[in-house]
Amino acid sequence: MTAPTCRFCRAPLTRTFLDLGHQPLANSYLTPAQLADGGERTYPLHTRVCERCFLVQADHSVPADAIFDEGYAYFSSFSPTWVAHARRYAEAMAERFDLGPESLVVEVASNDGYLLQHFMDMDIPVLGIEPTANTAEAARAKGIRTDVVFFNAETGMALAARGDRADLMAANNVLAHVPDLNEFVGGFRHVLKPEGVLTFEFPHLLNLIELVQFDTIYHEHYSYLSLLAVEQVLAANGLRVFDVEQLPTHGGSLRLFCAQSASGHMETEALRALRTAEAAAGLSRIETYDGFAPRVEAVRDGFRAYLAETRAKGLTVAAYGAAAKGNTFLNYCGATAEDIVCAFDANPAKQDRFLPGSHIPIRAPGAVRDVRPDHLLILPWNLRDEIMGQLAYIADWGGRFVVATPKVQVLS
Repeated sequence: MTAPTCRFCRAPLTRTFLDLGHQPLANSYLTPAQLADGGERTYPLHTRVCERCFLVQADHSVPADAIFDEGYAYFSSFSPTWVAHARRYAEAMAERFDLGPESLVVEVASNDGYLLQHFMDMDIPVLGIEPTANTAEAARAKGIRTDVVFFNAETGMALAARGDRADLMAANNVLAHVPDLNEFVGGFRHVLKPEGVLTFEFPHLLNLIELVQFDTIYHEHYSYLSLLAVEQVLAANGLRVFDVEQLPTHGGSLRLFCAQSASGHMETEALRALRTAEAAAGLSRIETYDGFAPRVEAVRDGFRAYLAETRAKGLTVAAYGAAAKGNTFLNYCGATAEDIVCAFDANPAKQDRFLPGSHIPIRAPGAVRDVRPDHLLILPWNLRDEIMGQLAYIADWGGRFVVATPKVQVLS
């Protein structure tokens, strides 16, 4: 069998990073009819690391339109924390880069307008690029101009040809989602003005490794990114990084500030410091990527032991947050509705459906008081504080919160 090739540099991929077996698509929530019909599709979830450019990547070839179809159920606006993060971003970018009514902000993967609405409130013209029709329609309902299309080099040239040249482009938490990095990144140089700024946000691979965040691996994420790898991709496509911020979002993310290679933006000390930190952590040595799988197996074994213990004690376990990362985690651990009675989620598009693979039923958050679980497992651990604040009332019946990575913790 021929080895797959790197999504960026096309070198053969022969080194496994982590193999999570066959899993369903993490955002493919099942209706009762689909559950009854059976036949749920699964795909290999196997990640490899390129020994030439050190890009960690999925080796599957699930077509993007199977993942981001019209039924795609992720709406960014259902997380107040995420909307607040977007507002702070908009305010900071408007001030730093002096954006106003004569500017244009373009967001790629604009979802339901969760971010662009804040620029629009400041009278800054916006354009969203969003491939999923249902989330784009939600943005349009807010008055946000949105094109329903996948972004790539051809799209970028078409936008520039019609006069949409950007002072600021945001592509936050999308770079990991694209199967062809060069085709995607190649579009930005056409849309950016000569001194325009492009920001990427993405979970930092260094945190994934050090904190055993393997549940952030799912089919929707084609790549797992470091500054080291992304700088190589940008350079090959006429762009460069000039600044970076380290963010707490998604368990630890990077925000890269990028520009045309020939622009006048000066590199910052923060960027140089992060390059040094990644080198010190060994991200440019292939040995660093070895040994991750046994650490993941230890997390799985610990969670299985926790479930066995709760069953033995007769405790009721429910989950909060029907998040994609939770589906990877539950399916890798082999959890089912016999272990976890239900999952609660604020997104109406997920309610009254079932988690893929585990087939755990999804209910509205108001049902927490009806179920009265002894333990409430927080699946989107990056929103732990927000969820614990919202649901502190579970203490009324002695309920306790649980997080499962990097190890099981039953919280007071």
